[in-house]
Amino acid sequence: MLTLTVVVRGLAAASLAVLPLTIPAPAHAAETLPLAEAVTSLPVDSESRDGYDRDAFRHWNTGDDPSDGCNTRAEVLLSEAVEPPLVEPGCRLTGGRWWSYYDQMWVTPASGLDIDHMVPLAESWDSGASAWTAQRREAYANDQGAQASLVAVTARSNRSKADQDPAEWLPPAAGVHCRYVAEWVATKLRWSLTADEAEVAALRGLAADCPDQTVTYELAP
Repeated sequence: MLTLTVVVRGLAAASLAVLPLTIPAPAHAAETLPLAEAVTSLPVDSESRDGYDRDAFRHWNTGDDPSDGCNTRAEVLLSEAVEPPLVEPGCRLTGGRWWSYYDQMWVTPASGLDIDHMVPLAESWDSGASAWTAQRREAYANDQGAQASLVAVTARSNRSKADQDPAEWLPPAAGVHCRYVAEWVATKLRWSLTADEAEVAALRGLAADCPDQTVTYELAP
């Protein structure tokens, strides 16, 4: 009986020893801050575009659901459609209707839209992504884990923005500036990206005009 008890206890101890290795790491909890406070949470550093190549960020990949036959661009369009399009073979989108919040315009068909990286790829490179692995840059370029990371907007507004930060460009619709700045800051915090002094100064000024605006973000995995 003693031998059996020792064996059972030994098995139990072995199970407990293995258990922590089989439990996945907990997800980062979302955090909500007033915009002004969120801006102060951004790490400040100088920027450098040395070595930047857009091809260093693989996009669009097979998206969150590789089995649906749609790439990230199409999945974002489907997610943001106000009136869903018809999805034809090869994930060809027909019809549908979208609201481009940058310039407050309705858009149809999908070909009239760009998928904007809230923090442009070049800006992310300047702000820390140059040190990332290729896999992390791909995850960033296709990030659907936060609604603000990728946004469907008119091609005109996206190309007007190009790779500029809020010190240099804001959406044409003045009424959405608070939302835009909050989403910019949320994306930088999500990916632990830095901001340069001119950018931070602009963000502070904008935050002062948006006293009721909050920023919600969750650290990227």
